Amino acid sequence: MNRRIFLRNSSLAGLTLATFSLDACTADPASSAATADGSAAPAPDTFELQEATVAQLQDKMKSGQLTARRITELYLARIEAIDKAGPQLHAVLETNPDALKLADQLDEERKAGKLRGPLHGIPVLIKDNIDTADQQQTTAGALALAGHKAQKDAFIVQKLRAAGAIVLGKTNLSEWANFRSTRSTSGWSSRGHQTRNPYILDRSPSGSSSGSGVAAAANLCALAIGTETDGSIVSPASCSGLVGIKPTVGLWSRSGIIPISATQDTAGPMTRTVRDAAVLLGALAGDDAADVATQASKGHVQPDYTTFLKADGLRGRRLGVEKNHLTGNSDSVALLQAALAVLKAQGATVVEVEVEKQIDPLGEAEYDVLLYEFKDGVNKYLATAGAPVKTLADVIRFNADNKAKAMPFFQQEILEASEKLEGLSSPKYQAALRKSNGGARQVLDKVLADNKLDALVAITNSPATPIDLINGDSWKGPGFSSPAAMAGYPHITVPMGQAHGMPVGLSFVGGAWQEGPLLTLAYAYEQASKKRAAPTFRAPFVG
Repeated sequence: MNRRIFLRNSSLAGLTLATFSLDACTADPASSAATADGSAAPAPDTFELQEATVAQLQDKMKSGQLTARRITELYLARIEAIDKAGPQLHAVLETNPDALKLADQLDEERKAGKLRGPLHGIPVLIKDNIDTADQQQTTAGALALAGHKAQKDAFIVQKLRAAGAIVLGKTNLSEWANFRSTRSTSGWSSRGHQTRNPYILDRSPSGSSSGSGVAAAANLCALAIGTETDGSIVSPASCSGLVGIKPTVGLWSRSGIIPISATQDTAGPMTRTVRDAAVLLGALAGDDAADVATQASKGHVQPDYTTFLKADGLRGRRLGVEKNHLTGNSDSVALLQAALAVLKAQGATVVEVEVEKQIDPLGEAEYDVLLYEFKDGVNKYLATAGAPVKTLADVIRFNADNKAKAMPFFQQEILEASEKLEGLSSPKYQAALRKSNGGARQVLDKVLADNKLDALVAITNSPATPIDLINGDSWKGPGFSSPAAMAGYPHITVPMGQAHGMPVGLSFVGGAWQEGPLLTLAYAYEQASKKRAAPTFRAPFVG
């Protein structure tokens, strides 16, 4: 399969089984007024926790103005008001029945003088491919896994709970993290149906961490967690005006997460500010005996990534901008040019580099790696998960037997292609891995070293296209998820503005374990540009 077609669908991919009513898209939380482009623009959002940061929530709990319980109640009410009703974003699959009880326990700890850290009492939504050993299901959005409740928390969920965060619920996603069909639509799953973009409601939320992106953008939670194989954190973050971090593979454990690729998978933060992303990043990083990739993180994990946040952090830095993103008819190009002006004004030197033309020939190998590793990883997960299906073959049979509900719009040819492959001892797999992962690392390491760069910058992806159930995703224009994804290197996206009301992100990519220095650059750009803008749930753009 052509790599660009694959990434169009896998990094950015799903629509609702129910009728997608455009008439409902101007519903509350606010009344609407006409805008210059003819779309509806709701009045300013009056939600009490609108755009609240972790630090602000902690200050309110410290002063007694709010409690963890009250904060949790407000977010739960917000989910009911605009995710289940109003604009009906469909970002949240289910909320945690234990959320208020957990909040009460954390309030009692606060009263007793026990504070676990900056996440104490903070509600977090997590993607529904991450195990939680509670009343919530873990299904990857698939009807084949409906009813599955994990027997053990994923390692990062253990860390999240130990840090005092409240698991508020599970978010929708592109089913199987969008590794099911070449003609899928971003944000659709057979269990959760279609997630809508909160900026313009008929636009794609991108995928596969679509629900986490929309939830954080629409202030349904304080923080959200997504997962990425190639683009599935940074693309929905870009399309929802968020900060998204895809860490170095191994900084966060993957045990207890339904996999695609042992080589490329990682979870990561999706937040409204760089500071909040840094707080979450450090809290969940660490060595896990159940995930061999985390062994390489020893000596690289920072206990507090907020120490890297410096407003003057661009001064004297040298950045390489992807040359291919500087021209073309995409609306993103003008935003990149404006962002480069900000970087230069803050003291950075920017030089042109060419990464994509070296990475593109590796794409077929990447797809082969994912096909091989998906079968191996999913079979291992299902073998011990206690789920209704035990193997990838079982999943394929379930979908075929329940086609009307499980596959009403697109099929499962990626699952079928993966099932046909042999094991990871295959010479073809080993060769593909060397070409994809090894080749991408060589490209990035050489470009960074030869040009004496602190990081690469580029357009994260183009503005979101309309949801198209008939034809699937049709993403066009620039994007930069693959280099870091294939290499397993860190990637941070930060809002750099909007095109026709749709957010677009600026990517910062660096070498392995360079999350700290990348955060310095991302934070300095964020503070100088201030491009984050909350969504207003506009009705479909009609020109």
